[in-house]
Amino acid sequence: MAPEKSPPMQYYLRSKKRFPTVWCPGCGIGIVQGGIIRGVERLKLSKDEVAMVSGIGCTGRMSVYVDFNTLHTTHGRALAFATGLKLARPQMKVITVMGDGDAVAIGGNHFIHAARRNIEITAVVVNNLTYGMTGGQQSPTTPLGDIATVAPYGSIDLPMDICKLAEASGASFVARTTAYHAVEIEKLVARAMSRKGFAVVEVMAHCPTFYGRANLMPGPVEMLNWYRDNTSAADVPGKIRRGVLVDRELPEYGEQYRLLVQKAQASKAGAKGKGGGIAG
Repeated sequence: MAPEKSPPMQYYLRSKKRFPTVWCPGCGIGIVQGGIIRGVERLKLSKDEVAMVSGIGCTGRMSVYVDFNTLHTTHGRALAFATGLKLARPQMKVITVMGDGDAVAIGGNHFIHAARRNIEITAVVVNNLTYGMTGGQQSPTTPLGDIATVAPYGSIDLPMDICKLAEASGASFVARTTAYHAVEIEKLVARAMSRKGFAVVEVMAHCPTFYGRANLMPGPVEMLNWYRDNTSAADVPGKIRRGVLVDRELPEYGEQYRLLVQKAQASKAGAKGKGGGIAG
């Protein structure tokens, strides 16, 4: 259990790592990291009870700073590593942090099948509508008509809805919030980590350096305020829905896998007891 009187940020961060972080001034990823840490602290988990797995990209750097068990893996493959970890250490709380490109572009197939299997992993997708680390290319979530380095006249691709993809693929828990709603991040992460099955928390976060500048947005404060003004915890026409979108009971993959192993072992033991098996 985490010490009751220890400040969460001091207890759960690697104090000897070089700070400040690599993230740009005004970036929303640090807010998301703080929300995840407070969500873990809300559950009173020790550092050794949690594993964070990340891929490549701005969000991928998060696993460098937190003092959990961590894996900093390859682009788009964080959920594949996390799946192996969860099957090997089923008692561990596994959090996978990914950007929108990492999760649903190069990692899209892993995202779909992790949801389909409904393995108990909390997937936090930081959606900043761009590829921030590599220079501001359009991502699967870049809004129609918005500017990116590879779409200088505006994106003509329809944006992907991460939460609808997670729901359709079979995730047992799906939620959305924004970097403006910092307390909501904490609550949703804690709730997601308490669920049995694949849990997705999409956090819409601002990228003032590439996405903001390319689309002539004033600055990080104004971008945060846009999330405040254009999202809602209820279904309101013209606003992006926040909060818990899906919460359902479904068979969890790890449990089903262990039952299958037991069944196979019992079958093999029964065959040996009857003198069965392959000769030679």
